[in-house]
Amino acid sequence: MVRFAHIADVHLGGWKQQPMQDLNFQSFKKAIGKCINSNLDFVLFAGDLFDSAYPPIEILKETFAEFRRLKEAKIPCFMIAGSHDYSVSGKTFLDVLEKAGFCKNIADFEEVNEKIVLNPTIIQNTAIYGYPGKKSGLEIEDLRRIKLNDAPGMFKILMLHTTIDKAKGTLPIDSIETTLLPKVDYYALGHLHIDFQYENFVYPGPIFPNNFQELEELQFGSFYIVDTSSKINLQKIELKIKEIESISIEIKNALTANEKIISEINQRDLDDKIVLLRVSGELENGKNSDIKFSQIEEQTKKQGAYFMLRNTHDLKTKEVELEVEVRNSENIEEETIKIYSEQNPSDFNKLIPELINCLSIEKQEGEKTEIFNKRLLEEAKKILKF
Repeated sequence: MVRFAHIADVHLGGWKQQPMQDLNFQSFKKAIGKCINSNLDFVLFAGDLFDSAYPPIEILKETFAEFRRLKEAKIPCFMIAGSHDYSVSGKTFLDVLEKAGFCKNIADFEEVNEKIVLNPTIIQNTAIYGYPGKKSGLEIEDLRRIKLNDAPGMFKILMLHTTIDKAKGTLPIDSIETTLLPKVDYYALGHLHIDFQYENFVYPGPIFPNNFQELEELQFGSFYIVDTSSKINLQKIELKIKEIESISIEIKNALTANEKIISEINQRDLDDKIVLLRVSGELENGKNSDIKFSQIEEQTKKQGAYFMLRNTHDLKTKEVELEVEVRNSENIEEETIKIYSEQNPSDFNKLIPELINCLSIEKQEGEKTEIFNKRLLEEAKKILKF
């Protein structure tokens, strides 16, 4: 029997902030090193190796270097495309990895009598089948009609990048019914960024958390080493790169928020940690822009933090309620602006009618959305004198 790694959702190039992108790659590199040191028979990548079908050249160069390490260690690897690195044209940089001899894309299938028949890739008495993930869950309808070109007597693995019904929880998304999938010995899944097992259906979690919330919940990345020597044995490999320091603060007064947040930061040990700052509350005084996050970030750096991420999704400004007595429904817009301006005096109020007219500009026939958006932005800048 065999020992193999089950890796999914690497998302190389996914983080826009360079320090976080570096950590993502460090986590991937650590996973490759663990695979090599464990003397595995092969490695599976269950989709979303890259965050896009066409990753930047620097990401590609570094990634190829890691796959070269696997090749030099004589460890074969097999992969499928995920919803991020999938391309409708079918052409992705996964093909380049395959042509370079670093990895094999095992998505080998054909349509026969309205069924999608998956052909196996054979290695050491193991038959590996795979079907790619697609954007917006479009692979699910296909998965409801797949069958396997059987490989009798072999240990069978089905690699999918999708959502199964047993794992979606309350998410309002389509999912594939586990009862409709062909029976195999191990389901190597990707797509949901969770560490999840249901019978022999396994999600290993992402190699590195992909956003603020995932950092809060997962803290670090992971993958599995699977041993099939007796019954299936799973060994979870935790990829701890940096510690997480979560700070949650409720704010009512934006004018004193900096002092409050920095005071809390000063009480924490932030040395070489990722700081997750979650700011919530309803502002009774001031506005969001009164909170100087650049100063707060600078303070975290002074205390040795590796990087700070902030989340202000639940920070709201108290809504201004207008009591408007409408005398003429045809002039409701004009009356509302007048009353608002009287209750909230500001030089900006003079620009409101012009901005409303600007935002009512219509898209011209045949005009591309990108060009229309640019034209709209330029008109607004003229009014605001930017």
